[in-house]
Amino acid sequence: MAAKAAGRKPQGSPASAAPSASPPLQRDSFGSRAGRVLVLLLAFVCMVGFAAALAKATLVPSPGSSDLVHTNLRPGDSLRTYVNQPAFRDTVKQIGGNVLLGAPFGVLLPMLVPKARGAVRVVLVTSLVMVLVETAQGAIVEGRAFDVDDVILNTSGALLGYVLIGRRLGHALHPRRRHWWQRRGSSA
Repeated sequence: MAAKAAGRKPQGSPASAAPSASPPLQRDSFGSRAGRVLVLLLAFVCMVGFAAALAKATLVPSPGSSDLVHTNLRPGDSLRTYVNQPAFRDTVKQIGGNVLLGAPFGVLLPMLVPKARGAVRVVLVTSLVMVLVETAQGAIVEGRAFDVDDVILNTSGALLGYVLIGRRLGHALHPRRRHWWQRRGSSA
């Protein structure tokens, strides 16, 4: 009775569960909308910064290594080379660097593009972007070459970023998708 007298609904009622069930950034208040816009703006700035860092890291010529670089179209060849390096630090730098280079896609993509949410979609978009980057790198940048293992490592990093952080951030910003099988069942 005290809850009704204070103008609040009792906790057990379905009406009180609905507003609190949605994440704070999905609520329909001015503060929530402003927060969502600020988070999306920050994510966009981060994606632009990431694109600039990606371009600098991958599209800068490396004339000193022209003789060492070769195109790799066989998955696993470069990975074996990385693992067989004498210095463990170089192995971690090569593999970890490529994994970290893809992680921002898995975090930022579900935030900025709600239709790209989902592990499969994140993997497909990241793979496509990284194939384009590696192709440009191999075609126009001196001392660089296309390497399918880099694409695999970058995509693995995106998947890892999505699973650890991106999925939750995407769900916090955007309402859950209703899949085609859910829409068809509710209209019948």
